[in-house]
Amino acid sequence: MDQPGHARSTTSAQGAKEGLSKPAAPQKNAYARLVQKHHSGRFRSYLNHIAQKMQLEESTSNDPGSDLDPPLRRGLGKDNPARNGLNVHSYSPVRTSHLEQPMPGGFENDKPQTALNRCPHKKHAIFSPEGDLEVEEDYYVHQRGAAADLLNMSDALCGRVSNSLRHRAALQKSSGSDEKDDEEMWRKKHKKRGRCPASPDTAAGHSLTEQFSEDVLAINARKYSHLSPGQVQGGSYAAAPTSGDRKNRNKPTRGRKKSIFEAYMSKEDVSAGLKRGELIQGPLRINPKKYHEAFIPSPDGTRDIFIDGVVARNRALNGDIVVVKLLPKEQWKVIKPDGSDKETEATHESDVPEDMLGTCIPQEAAKGDDKSPDVIIEAQFDDNDAEHGQDHLPDTLADDVKKLSLDTGEKGKAVGISGVHRTKQDDGPKVNDPRLLPDTFLQRTAKVVYILEKKHSRAATGFIKLLADKNSELFRRCAMFSPVDHRVPRAYVSLADCPPDFVTRPEDYSNILFICRIVDWKEDSNFATGQLSKSLGQAGEIEPETEGILTEYGVDFSDFSPEALACLPQSLPWVIPPGELAKRRDLRKECIFTIDPSTAKDLDDALSCKQLPDGNFEVGVHIADVSYFVLEETALDKVASERATSVYLVQKVIPMLPKLLCEELCSLNPMRDRLTFSVMWKVTPEGKILDEWFGRTVICSCVKLSYDHAQSMIESPGKVFSPEELPPVSPQHSIAEIHQAVLNLHRIAQHLRKQRFIDGALRLDQLKLSFTLDQESGMPQGCYIYQYRDSNKLVEEFMLLANMAVAHRIYRSFPEQALLRRHPPPQTKLLKDLMEFCNQVGLDIDFSSAGSLHKSLNETFGADKYSEARKEVLTNMFSRPMQMALYFCTGVLEDETLFRHYALNVPFYTHFTSPIRRYADVIVHRLLSASLGASSPIKMEKEAIQRQADHCNDRKMASKRVQELSADLFFSIFVRECGPLESEAMVMGVLNEAFDVLVLKFGVQKRIYCNALPLLGFHFQKVGRKPELTLMWEPETLEQESVPQVITIFTLVEVVLTSDGVPLKYSALLKRPSLEK
Repeated sequence: MDQPGHARSTTSAQGAKEGLSKPAAPQKNAYARLVQKHHSGRFRSYLNHIAQKMQLEESTSNDPGSDLDPPLRRGLGKDNPARNGLNVHSYSPVRTSHLEQPMPGGFENDKPQTALNRCPHKKHAIFSPEGDLEVEEDYYVHQRGAAADLLNMSDALCGRVSNSLRHRAALQKSSGSDEKDDEEMWRKKHKKRGRCPASPDTAAGHSLTEQFSEDVLAINARKYSHLSPGQVQGGSYAAAPTSGDRKNRNKPTRGRKKSIFEAYMSKEDVSAGLKRGELIQGPLRINPKKYHEAFIPSPDGTRDIFIDGVVARNRALNGDIVVVKLLPKEQWKVIKPDGSDKETEATHESDVPEDMLGTCIPQEAAKGDDKSPDVIIEAQFDDNDAEHGQDHLPDTLADDVKKLSLDTGEKGKAVGISGVHRTKQDDGPKVNDPRLLPDTFLQRTAKVVYILEKKHSRAATGFIKLLADKNSELFRRCAMFSPVDHRVPRAYVSLADCPPDFVTRPEDYSNILFICRIVDWKEDSNFATGQLSKSLGQAGEIEPETEGILTEYGVDFSDFSPEALACLPQSLPWVIPPGELAKRRDLRKECIFTIDPSTAKDLDDALSCKQLPDGNFEVGVHIADVSYFVLEETALDKVASERATSVYLVQKVIPMLPKLLCEELCSLNPMRDRLTFSVMWKVTPEGKILDEWFGRTVICSCVKLSYDHAQSMIESPGKVFSPEELPPVSPQHSIAEIHQAVLNLHRIAQHLRKQRFIDGALRLDQLKLSFTLDQESGMPQGCYIYQYRDSNKLVEEFMLLANMAVAHRIYRSFPEQALLRRHPPPQTKLLKDLMEFCNQVGLDIDFSSAGSLHKSLNETFGADKYSEARKEVLTNMFSRPMQMALYFCTGVLEDETLFRHYALNVPFYTHFTSPIRRYADVIVHRLLSASLGASSPIKMEKEAIQRQADHCNDRKMASKRVQELSADLFFSIFVRECGPLESEAMVMGVLNEAFDVLVLKFGVQKRIYCNALPLLGFHFQKVGRKPELTLMWEPETLEQESVPQVITIFTLVEVVLTSDGVPLKYSALLKRPSLEK
């Protein structure tokens, strides 16, 4: 019997081979045969080969100023290797959904194409990490000659010009002629006005002149007036024409320029429409992989509302709060109920709240995660940005392709040598008119009519290049900025903002990252108007990439202003004023210590544990009193409230507060008197709380322990530690006393933790990457999964306890002003999908509550390697339906049942324990101080507190995403410098021509494409409802037979991670199975 989950062999290699090459059953007519042929690997390769050949010939014969970048020209040559897991010559010219379908239930790892995973020069024809072909938006299809014949043939075959071939043919045409048309129009326009400037705009500095903006935008708008709506593409969107774009485009009116986008509704109409329920508002999430797809959450918690196309998105950017109007029902999306035919929205980037994650929960517990140069950062899962609410989409084949209704269900059918075997699916609706279908099979679609709040920073990193027509006036006035993030539009930028020698030596800047800010985007323009802010440096290097990430996500990393620094104590060294000491409980003689990563500098929490004569314990959590130094409504308070959080990168921290506070005056450094807020309990040895006390205190920490030190003490309770084994210890306390306190805390924490999970808490421990860096170069030297141990759990339990205690206290005292933290339950739709998936793969998981889910996850599996791996995959999947935890003001949310924290399963929770790095905690400290009568009530009204809570939520999401991108950046560089890297991986999802894996050694997810492997063929089928891919490996020698390998959910495989030779991109390839298997 086969080992569970391991790649297994089919009955016989020969039999499998025969199954693959078995001729297809006769088709009903020649037309259908042509369609089948069109989908075959050989025919696709042939079309690709011809298109590339023609493209190469034309691109090399074109003007060197063509917008086709040299790297792309090289990439089209015969020696071009497969990139991103796709063999260019065998990649289908049809953009089918085969490579993009998720695992059953829609749990596809749709990884965002971020600033860290890209090729700067492949702006023309780019294979994204997921295999999508992305194309510059300023190339348009003019079907001519042999290329047109190929395109027409493709049209005839499948009812729609395939994206990739259309895009490749589009590349043959330089945008020069388009720009000539622009220039003619521009010249005529100025001639009519009686002025035709001869020299470029020399204004150096801030924004383009209004005249430049108008000229560019007007020319740009007219440039596309002859094109069909589907051919107009905006921003860096490779606009495959979408149905939404076709249906929503404004009709031209006589006597004025044709608008590409609809004018926004007036504020009054929007307000009235929202009140009447005719309009819907929500945060916009753009699919990072397919940027013509966007979504907003449905107010009723059902399937997200789909915004189909760039035009329907109406110039809104990712994260913006938009107002949408639903389209008529006949334009809604038809959804198949079978998970394997659905596309995940995949705009999330890791939705598990830190309160639930072992790896993120409170830095109070895994504080080392983000406090030091050896930062341990959560591995890249897909968007802690609350780009949650992932729904599932059908494949993106055009309706006319669907109408062909090819019967691909015949058993034994194979399509070419690399064909895809499919089994018949009968459970989807057969009707194409949405009006005739029940709502269960439909996804509502909408268009953006107003932007309520521009949450996106409007900043992007990318590359600049000259326009193609060197003789045009436009060429002398502006350049084109192409952002790395294709969700952001391309923009015209003034040459005055570009480097002085850019025009004469553009090749010197081909790999230089720039930051551009979008300053305008008119209704009649496909392109935005931008302003170059600065040059960052070489793409693929740590510091330029890091600065780009910080800028794109709006992280303020500037120096603190003199006004803010003036709020700090000026006479140093600072000592606690005697008057302040008199107001506080003096705990300086108590045995109090910190437990942090060894390299941490911002120590904001300390612990104490003293045995009482009655056998119980006095346990204390002591938190730095930041609110003493950061007074309300000061310049420093304003900066801190705007930054809202410290941002922890792999190599450094962007602090919320000045260094003097973070690392000195507020940091609970050993043997230094420090002001604190304390929560103290009288507890039994079993962790039962008998009494609690809140108050302002002064402490003197006796030692700075690392997690490693505390772990050693826990693991060696009888050991006598020598002074050399520990950091310096205060002479007032012995090592034995500290050791005993740690052991007592550990035992109590174990009881608290056990009770917490009995009471129904949930914890999802996702794999998390940690790096070791070279001290001189800062480059990653090592990479490993961070181990979450008992010392981390000890700190976590008491931080949670303090946060919950303070939440109850401030809500009782200020029911209208308390700042709490709630965690909504999982999204119903996604939870239902997950339940269906578990049923399909035979897993008995109880989803009825957070506690039952935790119990299922931790008690269902054994402790062997396979069971542990399967648990990691499921933990990752279970994070998908989870919503983000949010700060809120209790006076604004009327229903108290909504205050609950789902993962912790408690009615009230807040953040109190990290005021050095979180502004929400500073507000909570002020509320707690006022509740104790130690200070006057907080000045903020409930509406102002809610606004600050919303801002803290936004900045927390941005910070989380920046952390992930920083880890991504370092891991990509690690693969480049230290790869290839081998690891065991487990299959998370199986698609028609690819599969997703979780790489267990590094905690990263990658997609592996069948046509990047040396296979004789492969076929896809459903075994019951479980998807399965059979791979037929090419024999290594003539004497050997083909080795079959079956890939299904939870299969363990061996993978190799290799750098793609392009900045920050790496691929996963499957290792050939051994014959013994």
